[in-house]
Amino acid sequence: MSTLRFTRRTLANTLAAAGVLVGMALAGAAQAGECPADKMKVGAMPPSNVAAAGVTDTVIGSIDVAEQLPALDGYQIRTRTLEIQPGGIVPWHSHEGRPALIYVLEGEVQEISSDCQVPIAHHAGDISAETVGVAHWWHNTGDTVVRLLASDIVPVE
Repeated sequence: MSTLRFTRRTLANTLAAAGVLVGMALAGAAQAGECPADKMKVGAMPPSNVAAAGVTDTVIGSIDVAEQLPALDGYQIRTRTLEIQPGGIVPWHSHEGRPALIYVLEGEVQEISSDCQVPIAHHAGDISAETVGVAHWWHNTGDTVVRLLASDIVPVE
């Protein structure tokens, strides 16, 4: 289960990290691997039932955004770190109603996406925008730990 540690410093770091991720996405800085155009196909990969394995998911900060953006009442911005051990799996999930930016801090991880016929490689320094229509799972096929920084918008728990 995730642990939430909330301090002013954590909040400042969370907002700074989210700002960096958004800025990188908007500026087109480091971009994640993408599905080759000739391999894109709706429904290319069926949903997988592989279970989570070797993944540590830690919430490092969150903020209820209703005060700043009343239209988002009931939602929060959350930033997490994920560590995926060699052979580890982040199981099949979608991003309906839960947009996210995933920044690869260390390592290389494979994404198996519903709309790509081949695995997509993401390397350290890549950022992946996960939006409506994205359904996928991630697999660390290497021999080193993969570290991710993930920021998303989710309902307040």
